[in-house]
Amino acid sequence: MQIIIFEDEKTPRLSPLCDLKPVCDLVTGCWSLRQRFIAAIAGKHELTWHMRRHIAPWFSENHPDSVVNKVLEDEVMLVNARLICDAAVMEFIDSGRVGPGEAVVQNGNLLFCRAKAEPLHFSETVFPDTIDGMVVAGALTRVEVTGFRLIENLWDPMALHPAMMKEDGAALALGRIEGEVHPSAILVNPSAITIEKGAEVKAGAVLDASDGFIYIGAGAVVEPVALLMENVYVAPGGRVKSGARIYSNVCIGGGSKAGGEIEDSIMEPFSNKQHDGFLGHSYISSWCNLGAGTDTSDLKNNYSPVSIETAQGKMATDQQFLGLVMGEHSKCSIGTRFNTGTVVGTSSNVFGDGMPAKYIPSFSWGDGRTGNSEYEADKAVETARRVMARRKIEMSAAYEAMFRAAAGKE
Repeated sequence: MQIIIFEDEKTPRLSPLCDLKPVCDLVTGCWSLRQRFIAAIAGKHELTWHMRRHIAPWFSENHPDSVVNKVLEDEVMLVNARLICDAAVMEFIDSGRVGPGEAVVQNGNLLFCRAKAEPLHFSETVFPDTIDGMVVAGALTRVEVTGFRLIENLWDPMALHPAMMKEDGAALALGRIEGEVHPSAILVNPSAITIEKGAEVKAGAVLDASDGFIYIGAGAVVEPVALLMENVYVAPGGRVKSGARIYSNVCIGGGSKAGGEIEDSIMEPFSNKQHDGFLGHSYISSWCNLGAGTDTSDLKNNYSPVSIETAQGKMATDQQFLGLVMGEHSKCSIGTRFNTGTVVGTSSNVFGDGMPAKYIPSFSWGDGRTGNSEYEADKAVETARRVMARRKIEMSAAYEAMFRAAAGKE
């Protein structure tokens, strides 16, 4: 039986965060959804992947051993890519809890199903862009369940993030100081700190794990006089800038630069916030750049729940804290001040006087309020190519095609 981690009809609701990556590459806690599937299932089952057609070629290029958008066996088990793979998910995959011809559904989401491939109309040459899970479930015996965690809304990665950081910290091998630590650096509660071999903690840095954990990956650097405390994960190759204050559930991706004041936020690989300014309860995608002095508001003055605006309109989040959601390759000028619950699309250049609009569409040029113009695809591609080259990453033809496809969908 082939296991296919699939993108369903609700995936587009998570734009702009999944415009340039499969939905399973969304991060909450220390790791992406895909990393969680692989870690839990490795050695037990072979995983294959379904994703939107404009993303599949680039994903295959970067993961040449992965099977993407192909049916290899007569019987398949579909597993929703928006799931957070944990013990409950593994029980359904491992134990045969999903019988032949059954669909497991939670709150209108197809989580798992097991069926013959032919009636689902999947083949190597014809594979839907997204799989309509509820249409599939309608043709099978439907079983309703509760209690599974999955990403349903644009704000869910941030809403789930504190609990996931705590859960992930408990699974890390902590208490290992194997990297280079300057004698003047201060490590509080080293039993909850790991500094991997090849990492460096420089003079005067303070790593305070009194109320959580701190993990510094191989090749990561903590510059002088930086403060890290209460659940901080710095992925291999990440950099915490001098004087930074990083505290309370922060994940810093590989190749990213983190400075200023950051709390309860996710920075994907190769994102850049190296200057002063506040970032809170936010999700910053890969290749974004926040100009010096950029600040985000993550709490309304009247302490009421935050609402957001997207291409689908205004939505209530029921979250008291929510800052900035920024799609890949977007940038903002120095001194930008983002309102509570601002959504910036993919490859937008944000600048102007005063606060930008709470929703800035993808491939925009301006503040989303007045005089906004389209960021032409050719110019956006060339900028993205230069940004990636600075990190010694070459934009491949497959990546460029994916990028242009995202531009065409706006």
